Amino acid sequence: MFSIVTTSFRRISSASLRKMAKIIDGKQVAAEVRLNLKNEVQEFIAAGNRAPQLTAILIGNDPASQTYVNNKMKAAQEIGINSCTKHLPSSISEDELLKIIDELNENQSVDAILVQLPVPDHINERKICNAVKYEKDVDGFNEINVGRLALDMETIVPCTPLGVRQLLKYYNIETKGKNAVVVGRSKNVSLPIAMMLHTDKSHHDRSMDATVTICHRYTPRDELKRYCQLADIIVTATGIPGIIQADMVKPGACVIDIGITRIPIEGTDKTKLVGDVDFEAVKDIAGFITPVPGGVGPMTVAMLMKTTVKIAKNLAFKKL
Repeated sequence: MFSIVTTSFRRISSASLRKMAKIIDGKQVAAEVRLNLKNEVQEFIAAGNRAPQLTAILIGNDPASQTYVNNKMKAAQEIGINSCTKHLPSSISEDELLKIIDELNENQSVDAILVQLPVPDHINERKICNAVKYEKDVDGFNEINVGRLALDMETIVPCTPLGVRQLLKYYNIETKGKNAVVVGRSKNVSLPIAMMLHTDKSHHDRSMDATVTICHRYTPRDELKRYCQLADIIVTATGIPGIIQADMVKPGACVIDIGITRIPIEGTDKTKLVGDVDFEAVKDIAGFITPVPGGVGPMTVAMLMKTTVKIAKNLAFKKL
């Protein structure tokens, strides 16, 4: 009888030691950022400045792009940022688009400009990103801003990487001296995150002093598993559902899931959004984890608003 009781006690104790990961609530953090920005904008206007102004360029009728832009404009209105969307046909020529961007660059009533990506195939995306004046480049995609980020200089940083950093900071997740794996190699998301994670904090307050490994969708699974098992922080942004499995995650690690894919719900005609991470399995192993949706996504929009206000102040005071 004693051995049975002892065994049962051990099972209960062992189970009690297993804790589900703390959910990183991007919605909550984004709401706080937006509230602070609303107050900041009110103070900026009260000091005699006009409201910040954000202009988005939307090309074609892609439903996802329309939703993204609408969400951005809604957030701007909530905060007190003036905004408008130039909705252009997918047939617009590259030269016509460049002319519109140039006009916005020279318009002193426009602070921040974003071109919703992707653009149609007949338009050179890199040429368009570089055409947006770097001082007004709210997405941080102009090659000047990318280069300045790589050199630890004051610059405009892409909004999703900023959102990831804000979440790490908000939840007091230590990065200095930690191993971080970034899964993905996109120039607008993964690489800026990797740069910010590894850069020397003594050079800029955005930097996080981690040791960074970059993997991607073509990294052999065994190698990806080997790297991830060593990671204190995993940031994944491949758009491949389930690429990060439970056996890849070190107990207590922080898992940031940027991937977002719409998949069908079996047995129905409906769909759902999922990330790169097998959430249900990994949440029982990780220390912190972002859900999809509701994790990094809301932060991307919030940081876009934060950058818009920053640009407006920089242009008003001629700092950048």
